Amino acid sequence: MSTIALSIIIRELRARPVMAPLARPITTSSVSIPAAPLVLIDLVCNHGITGQAYVFAYTKAALRPLVEMIGGLSDLVQGEEIAPLALAQKLDSAFCLLGKQGLLGMALSGLDMALWDVLGKAANASVARLLGANHDPIKSYDSHGLFNPDTSPEHLERSLELGFKAVKIKIGGASLQSDIDAVRSVRSIIGPDVRLMVDYNQSLTVPEAVRRIRYLEQFDLYWVEEPVRAEDLQGHADVRSASSVAIQTGENWWFSRGAAHAYSVGASDFSMLDIMKIGGFSGWVQAAALAEAASSPVSSHLFIEASTHAMAATTNRDMVEHLDVAGAVLTEPYQVSDGKLAPRGPGLGISWDEQEVEKHQV
Repeated sequence: MSTIALSIIIRELRARPVMAPLARPITTSSVSIPAAPLVLIDLVCNHGITGQAYVFAYTKAALRPLVEMIGGLSDLVQGEEIAPLALAQKLDSAFCLLGKQGLLGMALSGLDMALWDVLGKAANASVARLLGANHDPIKSYDSHGLFNPDTSPEHLERSLELGFKAVKIKIGGASLQSDIDAVRSVRSIIGPDVRLMVDYNQSLTVPEAVRRIRYLEQFDLYWVEEPVRAEDLQGHADVRSASSVAIQTGENWWFSRGAAHAYSVGASDFSMLDIMKIGGFSGWVQAAALAEAASSPVSSHLFIEASTHAMAATTNRDMVEHLDVAGAVLTEPYQVSDGKLAPRGPGLGISWDEQEVEKHQV
């Protein structure tokens, strides 16, 4: 009898905070993140199976509260059988008065990812296989921060060497002219045949976004991402209606209801689902179905290990965002081949490098 045919019971839920080193800092128009604040999740079950996943706290200040939030779920799931959808429904009812945004939403999504990792390990199969997908490589784009004339050219050349056919940079840190200069420089480095996307990280007003995008149209942009505040869905729709460049948003949609609200107002041409905010794999499947119904191609946000599995099972997928935030604490980081990423197993295909975890734990 296979392990997955047995009853797999949750024994313990653990969470540990680390500051994982990054190959290059994550720089946006408002912040710089030199190391990744992560919470590592271990879901200990019977039969010797431990599910593993991580969540990204964005700031070190959120690490301890997020650890506490994940720990607070322990009493609700301890002794429960591994059944991601059933547990998602139970926790949805438990927190209906509080709401599933912020730290709680991140904790619930991280737990869901760990649950699916347990199922995959029990079946000796990847999560992608459990979702009905194969392991074919998926096209990816390399995600960069704000353009820096001293370091970015070398990093962009490295992206091309790795076979990426698409790259993204962040802009909006200063004037329109600085945006133009940055995009022009990147386009000159990558050439005309590589897709180029820009991310404003919510830094503009609607009128200013419309104005700046008109000046950037000349550079053949594939999309402009989050030009205005993420929660301003109507603002995104307004920018979209005035722009000849496709608008991308979605990384800050909370669970499938957030996606449904965005589609109801036509907020974007593309969808960027964040598996930590959309509800883990269970929420992703629901949101991806809504995206397909809305004819909105799906890309992922961060979490290359989990996102690659989710994207493999997304029929209207576009590209996986390549931004490795956890590789420094993994025994075998995910590797890019010819600008593509492929899911691996069992489960998510990850395990912690405990020596590195101990070195970077906070």
